[in-house]
Amino acid sequence: MRITELRKTVGKTDLYIEDLKIESGRIHGLVGPNGCGKTTLLKLIMGTAEPDSGTIDYEGLRPAEITMMSQRPYLMHTSVYENIIYPLKIRGIRIDDAEINALLERAGMLEIKDQYAGSLSSGERQKLSFLRATVFRPKLILMDETLSNLDAESAGLFREMIIERHRDDGSTWLIVSHQWDAMNELFDEVHHMEKGRIVKNETP
Repeated sequence: MRITELRKTVGKTDLYIEDLKIESGRIHGLVGPNGCGKTTLLKLIMGTAEPDSGTIDYEGLRPAEITMMSQRPYLMHTSVYENIIYPLKIRGIRIDDAEINALLERAGMLEIKDQYAGSLSSGERQKLSFLRATVFRPKLILMDETLSNLDAESAGLFREMIIERHRDDGSTWLIVSHQWDAMNELFDEVHHMEKGRIVKNETP
């Protein structure tokens, strides 16, 4: 994916990405101080916000192949299980209950699969958001501080799951995180933002 001369002004944030290549099949980190435009950039890529100008060349990637996880996930007013299978249902993908149960068990949520999603703790909501966003095996996954409310053990588990999923299907990840020390081991490439601009690209 190539982003060229992309501009978006939101409040005091003036985002301008002159030229950014998100190479497919890699895990990218997006880091920078609060208010520098990281979330705005993800929303533009996801298509939930419209740019003022500029282009995003998805290079053949379809909207249905992209997913985004936010720091405060929206959950449907139904069970944990129904939340997870929703992306499969709307895409007409066969639902494999054994696979869903295995994912829930791995995340320590199998015993609450029938629980109302709105009753979950903040950490459990983040876990559910992760499972729901990745269950249909998207090609591009955008994560906006999704692991920030998890305890160290749970965050470690999901880092392992990111690595495994990336290894299995070659998916592309763009991860916003303030947990630099914990997440740095994941990244193939890191893009540093300041004041709405990409100021440096580096390999950790």
